[in-house]
Amino acid sequence: MENPETIQIRLLEKSDPPSIAAAFKRMGWKKPETQYQRYFQEQMAGTRACFVATVDGQFAGYVTVNWRPTYAGFADLTIPEIQDLNVLTTYRRKGIASRLLDRAEAEAARRSGVVGIGVGLHPGYNAAQRLYVKRGYIPDARGITYRECFVEEGASVVLDDDLVMHFTKQLRAE
Repeated sequence: MENPETIQIRLLEKSDPPSIAAAFKRMGWKKPETQYQRYFQEQMAGTRACFVATVDGQFAGYVTVNWRPTYAGFADLTIPEIQDLNVLTTYRRKGIASRLLDRAEAEAARRSGVVGIGVGLHPGYNAAQRLYVKRGYIPDARGITYRECFVEEGASVVLDDDLVMHFTKQLRAE
Protein backbone atom coordinates (compact mmCIF):
# COMPACT_ATOMS: atom_id res chain seq x y z
CA MET A 1 0.00 0.00 0.00
CA GLU A 2 1.44 3.35 -0.94
CA ASN A 3 0.43 5.08 2.30
CA PRO A 4 0.05 2.46 5.05
CA GLU A 5 -1.20 5.08 7.52
CA THR A 6 -4.52 5.05 5.64
CA ILE A 7 -5.19 1.47 6.84
CA GLN A 8 -7.01 1.39 10.15
CA ILE A 9 -7.79 -1.75 12.15
CA ARG A 10 -10.54 -1.51 14.76
CA LEU A 11 -13.09 -3.66 16.53
CA LEU A 12 -16.40 -4.37 14.83
CA GLU A 13 -19.01 -1.77 15.74
CA LYS A 14 -22.77 -2.26 16.06
CA SER A 15 -23.37 -0.09 12.96
CA ASP A 16 -21.00 -2.12 10.71
CA PRO A 17 -23.05 -5.20 9.64
CA PRO A 18 -25.16 -3.57 6.88
CA SER A 19 -22.19 -1.97 5.12
CA ILE A 20 -20.02 -5.10 5.41
CA ALA A 21 -22.76 -7.35 3.99
CA ALA A 22 -23.42 -4.85 1.18
CA ALA A 23 -19.73 -4.69 0.26
CA PHE A 24 -19.54 -8.48 -0.13
CA LYS A 25 -22.84 -8.55 -2.03
CA ARG A 26 -21.36 -6.11 -4.57
CA MET A 27 -18.50 -8.59 -4.96
CA GLY A 28 -20.97 -11.42 -5.62
CA TRP A 29 -20.43 -13.15 -2.27
CA LYS A 30 -23.27 -14.31 0.00
CA LYS A 31 -22.31 -13.03 3.43
CA PRO A 32 -25.53 -12.03 5.22
CA GLU A 33 -25.83 -9.10 7.57
CA THR A 34 -26.96 -11.52 10.29
CA GLN A 35 -23.47 -13.09 10.30
CA TYR A 36 -21.92 -9.79 11.35
CA GLN A 37 -24.69 -9.08 13.83
CA ARG A 38 -23.88 -12.46 15.41
CA TYR A 39 -20.17 -11.60 15.43
CA PHE A 40 -20.99 -8.34 17.22
CA GLN A 41 -23.16 -10.16 19.78
CA GLU A 42 -20.40 -12.73 20.36
CA GLN A 43 -17.87 -9.92 20.71
CA MET A 44 -20.05 -8.26 23.34
CA ALA A 45 -20.38 -11.62 25.14
CA GLY A 46 -16.59 -12.09 25.10
CA THR A 47 -16.55 -15.26 22.98
CA ARG A 48 -15.21 -13.63 19.79
CA ALA A 49 -13.28 -10.55 18.70
CA CYS A 50 -13.90 -9.18 15.22
CA PHE A 51 -11.42 -6.75 13.71
CA VAL A 52 -12.39 -4.56 10.76
CA ALA A 53 -9.93 -2.98 8.31
CA THR A 54 -10.73 0.31 6.64
CA VAL A 55 -8.79 2.21 4.02
CA ASP A 56 -9.46 5.93 3.98
CA GLY A 57 -12.59 5.20 6.02
CA GLN A 58 -13.92 2.60 3.57
CA PHE A 59 -14.49 -1.02 4.65
CA ALA A 60 -11.75 -3.26 3.24
CA GLY A 61 -11.86 -6.54 5.20
CA TYR A 62 -12.14 -8.27 8.56
CA VAL A 63 -10.98 -11.21 10.65
CA THR A 64 -12.25 -12.81 13.85
CA VAL A 65 -10.68 -14.53 16.83
CA ASN A 66 -12.96 -17.20 18.26
CA TRP A 67 -12.14 -17.80 21.91
CA ARG A 68 -14.28 -20.98 21.93
CA PRO A 69 -13.64 -22.81 18.66
CA THR A 70 -15.55 -26.00 17.91
CA TYR A 71 -12.66 -27.76 16.14
CA ALA A 72 -11.64 -30.46 18.63
CA GLY A 73 -7.90 -29.96 18.06
CA PHE A 74 -8.20 -26.41 19.39
CA ALA A 75 -11.16 -26.74 21.77
CA ASP A 76 -9.52 -29.58 23.72
CA LEU A 77 -6.43 -27.44 24.31
CA THR A 78 -8.26 -24.09 24.70
CA ILE A 79 -6.42 -22.65 21.70
CA PRO A 80 -8.10 -19.54 20.26
CA GLU A 81 -8.80 -19.79 16.54
CA ILE A 82 -8.43 -17.07 13.94
CA GLN A 83 -11.42 -17.43 11.63
CA ASP A 84 -13.05 -15.88 8.61
CA LEU A 85 -10.26 -13.68 7.23
CA ASN A 86 -11.72 -11.81 4.25
CA VAL A 87 -10.47 -8.84 2.26
CA LEU A 88 -12.47 -7.26 -0.54
CA THR A 89 -11.00 -8.01 -3.97
CA THR A 90 -10.13 -4.37 -4.69
CA TYR A 91 -8.00 -4.19 -1.53
CA ARG A 92 -6.05 -7.44 -1.93
CA ARG A 93 -2.27 -7.59 -2.25
CA LYS A 94 -1.92 -4.36 -0.26
CA GLY A 95 -0.96 -5.81 3.11
CA ILE A 96 -4.43 -5.62 4.64
CA ALA A 97 -4.72 -9.35 5.40
CA SER A 98 -1.32 -9.23 7.10
CA ARG A 99 -2.33 -6.22 9.18
CA LEU A 100 -5.55 -7.98 10.20
CA LEU A 101 -3.59 -11.11 11.15
CA ASP A 102 -1.09 -9.00 13.12
CA ARG A 103 -3.94 -7.58 15.18
CA ALA A 104 -5.66 -10.96 15.62
CA GLU A 105 -2.41 -12.64 16.69
CA ALA A 106 -1.62 -9.84 19.15
CA GLU A 107 -5.09 -10.22 20.67
CA ALA A 108 -4.69 -14.01 20.91
CA ALA A 109 -1.26 -13.59 22.52
CA ARG A 110 -2.90 -11.72 25.41
CA ARG A 111 -4.59 -14.99 26.45
CA SER A 112 -2.58 -17.81 24.89
CA GLY A 113 0.91 -18.79 23.82
CA VAL A 114 -0.46 -20.43 20.69
CA VAL A 115 -3.14 -19.59 18.13
CA GLY A 116 -4.85 -21.80 15.58
CA ILE A 117 -6.20 -21.25 12.11
CA GLY A 118 -8.00 -23.45 9.61
CA VAL A 119 -7.67 -23.13 5.86
CA GLY A 120 -9.64 -24.67 3.04
CA LEU A 121 -7.86 -26.97 0.63
CA HIS A 122 -9.44 -26.03 -2.69
CA PRO A 123 -7.61 -23.64 -5.06
CA GLY A 124 -9.59 -20.63 -3.85
CA TYR A 125 -7.51 -20.79 -0.66
CA ASN A 126 -4.08 -20.96 -2.33
CA ALA A 127 -3.12 -17.39 -1.36
CA ALA A 128 -4.24 -17.93 2.23
CA GLN A 129 -2.32 -21.20 2.48
CA ARG A 130 0.87 -19.45 1.35
CA LEU A 131 0.31 -16.49 3.66
CA TYR A 132 -0.19 -18.66 6.75
CA VAL A 133 2.93 -20.74 6.10
CA LYS A 134 5.00 -17.58 5.51
CA ARG A 135 3.73 -16.25 8.85
CA GLY A 136 4.96 -19.34 10.71
CA TYR A 137 1.83 -21.47 10.92
CA ILE A 138 2.46 -25.21 10.83
CA PRO A 139 -0.03 -28.08 10.41
CA ASP A 140 -1.37 -29.30 13.75
CA ALA A 141 -0.69 -32.90 12.59
CA ARG A 142 -4.24 -34.09 13.30
CA GLY A 143 -5.19 -34.50 9.65
CA ILE A 144 -7.90 -33.05 7.48
CA THR A 145 -11.48 -32.35 8.53
CA TYR A 146 -14.67 -32.22 6.51
CA ARG A 147 -17.51 -30.39 8.22
CA GLU A 148 -15.49 -30.60 11.45
CA CYS A 149 -15.12 -34.40 11.34
CA PHE A 150 -11.73 -35.97 10.76
CA VAL A 151 -11.38 -37.59 7.34
CA GLU A 152 -10.29 -41.21 7.48
CA GLU A 153 -7.71 -42.58 5.05
CA GLY A 154 -9.40 -43.74 1.84
CA ALA A 155 -12.56 -41.69 2.41
CA SER A 156 -14.13 -39.74 -0.43
CA VAL A 157 -14.96 -36.09 0.29
CA VAL A 158 -16.08 -33.05 -1.65
CA LEU A 159 -13.41 -30.46 -2.36
CA ASP A 160 -15.32 -27.42 -1.09
CA ASP A 161 -15.04 -24.82 1.68
CA ASP A 162 -15.67 -27.48 4.34
CA LEU A 163 -12.51 -29.50 3.59
CA VAL A 164 -9.98 -27.94 5.97
CA MET A 165 -6.49 -28.37 7.37
CA HIS A 166 -5.75 -26.73 10.72
CA PHE A 167 -2.51 -24.98 11.64
CA THR A 168 -1.02 -23.52 14.81
CA LYS A 169 1.50 -20.80 15.52
CA GLN A 170 3.50 -20.14 18.66
CA LEU A 171 3.00 -16.58 19.89
CA ARG A 172 5.08 -14.23 21.95
CA ALA A 173 3.23 -12.15 24.50
CA GLU A 174 3.42 -8.43 23.75
